[in-house]
Amino acid sequence: MPRMRGACSIGSGTRSAASKTRWLELGVPAHAEAVEAVSEILSRVGYRGVAVELPLEPRGGTDHTVKAYLPDDADAFARVSDVRDALGHLQAFGLGPVGEVAVRRIEDEDWLEAWKAQFVPLRVGAFVVRPSWSEPREGGIEIVLDPGMAFGTGLHPTTQQCLEALSTIALDGRSVLDVGTGSGILAIAAAKRGASPVVAVDTDRVACEAARENAVRNAVAIPVGEGSAADVPGRFDVVVANIVSPVLQRVAADLGARLAPGGMLVVAGISLPSERDTREALARAGLGTTIDRTVRDDWVALALRR
Repeated sequence: MPRMRGACSIGSGTRSAASKTRWLELGVPAHAEAVEAVSEILSRVGYRGVAVELPLEPRGGTDHTVKAYLPDDADAFARVSDVRDALGHLQAFGLGPVGEVAVRRIEDEDWLEAWKAQFVPLRVGAFVVRPSWSEPREGGIEIVLDPGMAFGTGLHPTTQQCLEALSTIALDGRSVLDVGTGSGILAIAAAKRGASPVVAVDTDRVACEAARENAVRNAVAIPVGEGSAADVPGRFDVVVANIVSPVLQRVAADLGARLAPGGMLVVAGISLPSERDTREALARAGLGTTIDRTVRDDWVALALRR
C-alpha cells in the first residue's frame, strides 16, 4: 500500500484495444503522520485507486508514498492542479513533511503487467485469494479475483484483518452488508461462508463494476449498488466497512443505522493516530462495545456491538 502493500490493486484486462485508456499515476512522498491526510486528498480524484507504499525499514521523513490513478482526459490537468493546491494547504496543519506530487502516464497494458507481477495467491484466515489467471489452490475457501482498478486484492493489511474476522464470525444464514466493497472481496468471502443475503455498496462506479464481475466469477449472488450505507434499506446482522478513518467517522451514524439489534460491526482502515477519534464517532452512533481489536502495520481493525 519497497513492495506495494497499499489498498489499491492494479490491472485492467477486460477492455478492448479500441477502448484502451491512458491513466495518470499521481505519487506523493509523505511522512507517516501525513499519509492519512494525503490519502484523503488523492481519493477525491482517483478512481478508487489510492495506494500507500510502506518502507521496508522506516527511516523518517517522506518515506511513504501515496498514489492515486485517474483517466488522462480533458479534466485531468484541473484535477492535478486541485491536488497540488490541497497538498499546499496541508502545511498549515503542522503534519510531517509532504513532497511534491509526481505525475506519470500509464497505459492499460502497463497496469495489467504490473498488477500480475504483484498479485499472487495468498492464504488469509480461512480463505485462499488468487488471481483469475492462476491455477486453483487447495487448503482454504477460494476467492478468485480480477479487481481491475478497484480496492481489495487481499494484499493490504486492512483487507487481511477483515478476512481474518470473517473467518471466525458465525455467518451461516446471517445477513451481511459490505460498505466500500472495492473489488467485492469481503462480500464474496462472507457469501462463501454461508452468509445470506449479502449486499455490497461502493461510491465508485468502477469498483461496483469490478465487484459485480467478481461475484459472478465466484458464483455468488451479491447485489452491488453505487452508494454508501445511507443508501441501503433495512438492517443487517453483520456490517463490514474497510475504509479510511475520515470516511468511517463521517458515516459512523449510517453504519450504526444499518446494524440489526445484537449485530456486529467490523471496521478497518483506521490508522493508529486516528483510532481515538474514530472510536468516539462510533460510540456516538451507539457502537461503543469492543469485541475484538487487532493491529497490523499501524492499522487498527475493530469488531463492535451496540
